[in-house]
Amino acid sequence: MTRIYDCSVDTEYAAGMRLARSAIGRGALVVIPTDTVYGIAADAFDPEAVQRLLDAKGRDRSSPPPVLIPGIPTLDALAQNIPQPVRELVSAFWPGGLTVVLNAQPSLAWDLGDTRGTVALRMPSNPVALDLLSETGPLAVSSANTSGRPSAIDAEGAEEMLGGSVAVYLDGGTAGLGYEPIGDRPGDTSSTIVDASGFDSNGGKVVIVRNGVISREAIEAVIGEALAPIGFGAPADKPAAETTTEPATEPATEVRAEPVDPAADAR
Repeated sequence: MTRIYDCSVDTEYAAGMRLARSAIGRGALVVIPTDTVYGIAADAFDPEAVQRLLDAKGRDRSSPPPVLIPGIPTLDALAQNIPQPVRELVSAFWPGGLTVVLNAQPSLAWDLGDTRGTVALRMPSNPVALDLLSETGPLAVSSANTSGRPSAIDAEGAEEMLGGSVAVYLDGGTAGLGYEPIGDRPGDTSSTIVDASGFDSNGGKVVIVRNGVISREAIEAVIGEALAPIGFGAPADKPAAETTTEPATEPATEVRAEPVDPAADAR
């Protein structure tokens, strides 16, 4: 049984963070708390580590994980042609429960799966996650669950599903308590996923592809008519970022959001 480190205890927090950084550095997996649900994390720039993440969840390359980032400045380093409405959404809701799908910078040396040039990005609002991200840089983070099962909202639930496939579990308490569970499933505290990767070709619309803790009304209040109407549909020629119960947050991914059935296996 992999040890769970209680981040409310200073000595365990220090030890757990040190071991988590080391695990990420050698390509192993770490479970971390986020503000939405728990996530299973890997070095986003290590293809073998990302594959381990997918294998641990029982997923294939058609469900690439989202990427969690430590701050808004990282957005421009990882994505290109960022529309103004996305910048407004990020300003309003980051750090927090909103994942944005964008066109990735073509120069990035990573392999997240079958992304076809997109990436799903989120800055979480959780001090443990942000502390680790500040040390490691961007992490590929999917919801801490095996495929088809609900996302873990605590470290014990994550360990029960993922077991020894994870090197370190960081326990930050129950996730999602700061949000109303208004996602696609009852009790769902996954992040909301919006897709702006087709913004330049779809008439300048941002599409909600998974309902989560940031409501449609809240998004519309920020970007107005740039929000696509219900049923608008994401571009069909690009793949889905996983929409399984967060990171990421679920997001994430939790790398573009599922354009066909955002309620399926919601993350």
